[in-house]
Amino acid sequence: MFVFVCAGCGAELTTPLSPVALPVHTHQSYGNGVQLPVLMRAGTFAVDPEPWGGPWRMWDETEPGEAEARGIHAPVRALSDATPGAVVIAPGDVRGTRLIPEKRGGSCCGLDGADGPNMACEACDSPVATRVDDCSLRQAVRLASDAVHRVPVDGTHPAPLSWTGLAETEEAMPLFEPIATWGGRSGTDHSWSWSPRWEAAAGHALAHLLVASEGQPVKVPDGVATVVFQRALDALLPTGAPERRAVLAGPELPSPDAEADILLVPVHPRNGRTWTPEHPTASARLVPLPLGVWLSLVSPPPSLPVPASGRMPRDELRDDPLPLLPCRPFRVDRPTFERTLVRLPAVRSPWLRTILENLDHDTSPDLVQAVGP
Repeated sequence: MFVFVCAGCGAELTTPLSPVALPVHTHQSYGNGVQLPVLMRAGTFAVDPEPWGGPWRMWDETEPGEAEARGIHAPVRALSDATPGAVVIAPGDVRGTRLIPEKRGGSCCGLDGADGPNMACEACDSPVATRVDDCSLRQAVRLASDAVHRVPVDGTHPAPLSWTGLAETEEAMPLFEPIATWGGRSGTDHSWSWSPRWEAAAGHALAHLLVASEGQPVKVPDGVATVVFQRALDALLPTGAPERRAVLAGPELPSPDAEADILLVPVHPRNGRTWTPEHPTASARLVPLPLGVWLSLVSPPPSLPVPASGRMPRDELRDDPLPLLPCRPFRVDRPTFERTLVRLPAVRSPWLRTILENLDHDTSPDLVQAVGP
């Protein structure tokens, strides 16, 4: 475990924290006026390798080859010139800091970090972090990589859990979540929605699925994977060509057969490593999924009950009103999808660039509706 201290004076700024992988929904902005929970679990931290926040430069202001050197292989609206490597933690794990009131940014219901670091070290008053808790953004504190140092904490350092141990201790990610919004005439409003975390994870995985498809149709496993991926894949990929078959693979599952073209596999939540089969086939492509999402695909929730006709038997428990369901089909998170795709070198292929251009110009309604608003 580690604590983070001020680079200027050495004062401790956090509780002891354990490293984990950066969540795929870290950069997600969801809805309008939505109250989102904390990004990181208490007692953990993750490092964001990319710059975040201002100052920004538009795409046409960048030098030739600059974006590709930063791992971006297709045009984007703008590039951040902030310092990369921020340490992302839960707000409740911060110690010894104060807010800088004049750095509230262009926030709506909270702090959005648009004006740069808005938290200072109480001991020396140096800016050290940025708190984000505005509506439609997940609550987090980003410690500036050039303003803090990581210091090991004395004591035992538990070894990372094995894949088997993770499969036994981690929980599946629910497909549906209650969503609360601010700003309604009647106050806080609540609705039942597809999980924003699922939509972001699906956007990330969809980009990898497209690359693995090599431009051919893809058939995913029946069940939850069909609901989440198939509509978008059918909208984005051509029809008529031989299908590539995607199957679930991972710990505690039988070895995938040699005819599988694409393997949907979990990512270790502690170290961010993608699971690989013991005897990988040369042709199978791996598509990474957050472990909670992968567990939901492997062991999906039970089907919702089907309403029966006639009168309810006297000895049966009533179940009305029926469980709430989202009011629209599942859509992958478009910004996460685009953010992931432009960072995969294969996006330089003409057919993938065409997909991005169609999204940018809204030339394919079915495609836009499947991928996001």
